[in-house]
Amino acid sequence: MGNILKIGTLAGLISALAACAVGPDYQAPTKANNIELASTYEQAEKLTNWWHAFGDEDLNQLIDQALKENRTLFQAQANVLRAYAIFRDSDNDLLPKGSLNAGYEAGKNITVLESDDDTIARGYNAGANLTWDIDLFGKVRRAIEASLAEAEQADILWHDAQLQIISQVAATYGDYRGAQFRLKVAEQNLANLRQTRTIVKARFQAGFASELEMARIDAQVFQVEASVPQMRNLLARSDATLSALLAKKPGELALSTEPELPQLSKPVALVPGENYLRYRADVASSERALAASTARIGVATADLYPNVSVSGFLGFLSGPGLTLGGDTKSWSVAPTISWQAADLGSIKARIRQAEANSDIALAQFEQQVFDALADMQFSLQSYNFSRQQQQSTEHQWQASERAMTLARQRFEAGSGEFLELLEAQRDALQSREQLAVQEQQSFNRLVDIYRAFGGGISVI
Repeated sequence: MGNILKIGTLAGLISALAACAVGPDYQAPTKANNIELASTYEQAEKLTNWWHAFGDEDLNQLIDQALKENRTLFQAQANVLRAYAIFRDSDNDLLPKGSLNAGYEAGKNITVLESDDDTIARGYNAGANLTWDIDLFGKVRRAIEASLAEAEQADILWHDAQLQIISQVAATYGDYRGAQFRLKVAEQNLANLRQTRTIVKARFQAGFASELEMARIDAQVFQVEASVPQMRNLLARSDATLSALLAKKPGELALSTEPELPQLSKPVALVPGENYLRYRADVASSERALAASTARIGVATADLYPNVSVSGFLGFLSGPGLTLGGDTKSWSVAPTISWQAADLGSIKARIRQAEANSDIALAQFEQQVFDALADMQFSLQSYNFSRQQQQSTEHQWQASERAMTLARQRFEAGSGEFLELLEAQRDALQSREQLAVQEQQSFNRLVDIYRAFGGGISVI
């Protein structure tokens, strides 16, 4: 009865000590300077289907295929599985470890005694070997905290990889449609110039136009012709980039030939009081890295204290001439205490290193918050400025088109100067090209908004 009481008291003492864990208990930051932080990360509800608001089936299909086939996403997903496997391995360290063993041994003249000459000895063993590191000071538990935080970080980074791939697909699709549109504009401009050249040539042959006028219209034609290969090159590059994102060979994309950039029928809008930082995977990833580095302080600090482990054996042992049975049952228990007393200086250095790593992680997290806020604000401003510029450029193009029409009518009627027509045509060509560039830029700025807000901004 006394032995049972002693064992119970010892078990209770070990349990009480094991409930302690050295090192700081992690508390997620709630502020960075005067900025209120979101409590937890949340993947935006419409992260993968936000683009359905554009009503562009080609874009929707490209994004769906990229989410299924992109190899960068495969890597990110595999990284999540690996991180959680590491966490489960760490979690198992709290439990005893053991192995089942069976062996046979035979030997002759195993001693120097004359009585053992030419004697063959045989022995058998079978049983379980167990070891248990008692986590008195929380080293294992802090390591589990760290590996769990790192696994959660990997999961968040997978969500971020989805966001980044979708953004790349959308932006490249905008480049593809923009190159198509600019190519169409260049071809239309070239057709108009060639029509004008036909008129100038007829007037030149009739003696009403000079050789200088003929040379100048030729120069304009060749200038636009030179831009066509550039547009085709941009189109080929966008096709190649999209193909790579979708794990396809270039030229396999089945996109419509209509060069039309996706347009939103409704504007994007901010929800008052919404904390959009919760959708930022980079901020959440930095916070998990901070949690892991904080737990690593406890892992390093636990080495200041003794380590207690217990090893044992339970099974059967037989000597020469014996067989395994009830008479050969065997067990052993061997508790061990070890302490790195002669290496305390190195342990304290590792603790300071862990604390410095935690300070670095905190600074990185806070900087990520500031960068995220700046990114969100700038993406909205850039889109608004781009839309204003696009509207002004559209008015400019419309005015230059009217001016070119009037100049052509005056020239054909013989009341206008050829230089006046050339200048009007040049202005119309430049403004039409600039409008195409602005439309593509506005779309790309919209992609930036989606990316900056983690897919969490609303379309009203």
